[in-house]
Amino acid sequence: MRSRTATWFECRIRYEKTMEDGMQKKVTENYVVDALSFSEAEERITEEMSVYVSGEFDIVDIKIAPYAEVFFADSDAADKWYKAKLAFITLDEKTQKEKRSAVNYLVNAGSLNGSVKAIDEIMSQSMVDYSTVSVNETTLLDVFEYKKKEKDDKPEYEQQ
Repeated sequence: MRSRTATWFECRIRYEKTMEDGMQKKVTENYVVDALSFSEAEERITEEMSVYVSGEFDIVDIKIAPYAEVFFADSDAADKWYKAKLAFITLDEKTQKEKRSAVNYLVNAGSLNGSVKAIDEIMSQSMVDYSTVSVNETTLLDVFEYKKKEKDDKPEYEQQ
């Protein structure tokens, strides 16, 4: 399991999908992309989806996703995305009372139990006390993280 901290955007796209029976059906699907701005998120989802969607599609919504981090699984069986809400428990030094702060994570796993197990593995590396408030399966179909594009090996200009 690897994690990536970034700015994530949830994108909804609508297009005509060819179903298994050959019929065309208008579908709306949800994806997440890593981007620096709304403009870049629109560009990235357009680029990513043009590989998977033949024909035209509409981007019907883009919003900043509420995830502090996204945890990717290395397993092919991890085909679902879960939103996990954790409460971090700290002690207020002045009042000596417990303070809880909620943080959302996106976890890639094959099942609900698998996502809870992944959260426990990730959090076991931390010294922070926490409790799992909720874990819910999302409607997200995929998450596209930023990848650097390969540059040519040649420099832009020749040094003399």
